[in-house]
Amino acid sequence: MLCLITALTGGGAEMMLYRLLSRLNRTKFNAQVVSMMELGPVGEKIRTLGVPVRSLGMQQGKPSPLALARLAQWLKRDKPDVIQTWMYHADLLGSLAAKLVGNIAISWNIRHSDLSGKESKRLTHLTARLCAPLSRWAPQKIVCCSESARKVHADLGYAAEKMVVIPNGYDLDTFRPDNVARQAIRRELDIPESAPVIGLVGRFDPQKDHRTFLKAAGLFHRDKPDVRFILCGEEITPQNQTLMAWVDEMGLHDCCHLLGRRDDIPRLTAAFDVAALSSSFGEAFPNVVSEAMSCGVPCVVTDVGDAALIVGETGVVVPTKDPAALAAGWRRLLDLDIQVREQLGSAARQRVTERYNLPEIVSRYEQLFEELAGRPSMSDSLVRWG
Repeated sequence: MLCLITALTGGGAEMMLYRLLSRLNRTKFNAQVVSMMELGPVGEKIRTLGVPVRSLGMQQGKPSPLALARLAQWLKRDKPDVIQTWMYHADLLGSLAAKLVGNIAISWNIRHSDLSGKESKRLTHLTARLCAPLSRWAPQKIVCCSESARKVHADLGYAAEKMVVIPNGYDLDTFRPDNVARQAIRRELDIPESAPVIGLVGRFDPQKDHRTFLKAAGLFHRDKPDVRFILCGEEITPQNQTLMAWVDEMGLHDCCHLLGRRDDIPRLTAAFDVAALSSSFGEAFPNVVSEAMSCGVPCVVTDVGDAALIVGETGVVVPTKDPAALAAGWRRLLDLDIQVREQLGSAARQRVTERYNLPEIVSRYEQLFEELAGRPSMSDSLVRWG
């Protein structure tokens, strides 16, 4: 089985691929990964699983006939039974290469709920729309990570009869309530035990809408001056001049911790009292929400993708680009008695356990791969790579 993905730098799709491979049944499936662009930190994580990873060496925004030819050559030589592509560019490239070689089953993986935000990349828009007519003949299946992604893409003209929804899955042993981590993070950041902590995990990107988060933080800080805000992700650092200008504008310099990229997201998330999602477009199934819920942390989320479906009655849903509503959501949760808030966090973790537990999600992918390979029972054979 070959997994083709756009890049392995650290987004939600990349982490779901890592989680899938970490639990994939190695007695049935022999997998390798190809990244269209750089391997990045997630590529290295996948290699630690013993899964081979290689790159086509493409550059962002630059189509490459040479990369297509190289991928087709690899497929012709090694003859994988199944290709699972991840995200639009990989869906397109993988389909073209598979058709050049012939007789390779392919499944797409759609990770966006919409592309309506004006900040979305133009090439991504074009690729997504090009894939709509191609979906009629190229893939055998189209995996959507959320109900919102399925509906939006069916409306765009994607082959609805090929679609199957497989949500993201989470390792509940990794993401869990952890009071030791909570105390350690507070000591590390010099946060008093009594200070409420609101956290946001996400790279610096228009999709994540840090501007709205910081406007809400400014409003909330006026009413509750002891609150602390923890933000982490790519480019979430004091060296980011745009971000720091927003922090200073809202008077948050002394209560806002910008931690950059972190490799200890589970313990960091466990230190939050409330987790936030401020995204304004494009999200399908935001990982950070379920990760926080798995840690027993209640969430306030903007109404993007399946965020409202994920939190259910265990969190608060607010409109996008509405700082006042976001701040009011935080206030609603933090005004609760601490025992009531802890019960809400426990209910959030139970919801993830019942709906998005990683072993069950991996099992659904395995069933899909067996179906694509035409092997209803594969106990005595492999989905092979060479």
